[in-house]
Amino acid sequence: MSNDKKLLYSGMQATGTLTLGNYLGALKNWVTLNEEYECLYGVMDLHSLTVRQVPADFRKNARSLYALYVAAGLDPEKNCIYYQSHVSGHAELSWILSCFTYMGELNRMTQFKDKAAKHADNINAGLYTYPVLMAADILLYQADLVPVGADQKQHLEITRDIAQRFNSIYGDVFTIPEPYIPKAGAKIMSLQEPEKKMSKSDENANATIKLLDDRDTIIRKFKRAVTDSDTVVRYAEEKPGISNLMDIYSCVTGKSNDEIEKEFAGKGYGDFKLAVGEAVADELAPLQKRYEELMADKAYLDAMIKMNDEKAQYLANKTLRKVQKKVGLTERIR
Repeated sequence: MSNDKKLLYSGMQATGTLTLGNYLGALKNWVTLNEEYECLYGVMDLHSLTVRQVPADFRKNARSLYALYVAAGLDPEKNCIYYQSHVSGHAELSWILSCFTYMGELNRMTQFKDKAAKHADNINAGLYTYPVLMAADILLYQADLVPVGADQKQHLEITRDIAQRFNSIYGDVFTIPEPYIPKAGAKIMSLQEPEKKMSKSDENANATIKLLDDRDTIIRKFKRAVTDSDTVVRYAEEKPGISNLMDIYSCVTGKSNDEIEKEFAGKGYGDFKLAVGEAVADELAPLQKRYEELMADKAYLDAMIKMNDEKAQYLANKTLRKVQKKVGLTERIR
């Protein structure tokens, strides 16, 4: 990998099907980043184990996520797209870092509290130490930048704290990662509850546009989107449903809110919802076509996975060996 570019690290969990929110909020914006940065993108399957998975579905979802990364435009020859579980350094570094992480820090993690409330029957240690594994993901590759949304901000902060603590004891071992704030990318909200984020785990199928939904399904879901009793297409805090639809329409057409308001002046919500649905279906059609081609080409996907797993393994081993030596673990005889 090039030494003159900063390294950017990100990934998504290998559960469920990605949503329009994942695509517009992150994935679409990742596509051009490799021009400026060295990029690593993980299929984060170890993180997914905090929730019980059906093994066959889980494997299928992980491969589907890999194919969606590529179908969305991430070139696996230019970006390192790999499986987290295929690089043993994630788990190894996570254990070492957990010995440099304080209980008080983990107790403050709001995401643990939220997830523990949702999965009261399975509050496992993995859910609790999740931020340490996330720190290992980032620090293993000496990442300079990590794209973060509001819900991940705390995790990057604890990653920085752990790295600084380790460095203060052993010298400059880890790069201290900075948040990467993307230039574009909206926070896409639920179509049924526009006050909360669109989520792939939402039980209401009409709340979420999945990237693999067919055209009719996409348009039907937008027609059912919750709005308000007004009829004017206008961006406003008191109109979260319409504002969310305008954000989506703006992302896929490149039009500003002013242009959208002018375009639909004198027209009702029905016309607007249909236009948003059609624009989103048009945006996702090439991605869906490419996805089908990739899933049918087993040899190509397998070759890309193998090549990138090896690249990630090489980078991870460089950091891991350094860390093991610093903490005094006996060196392996090679």
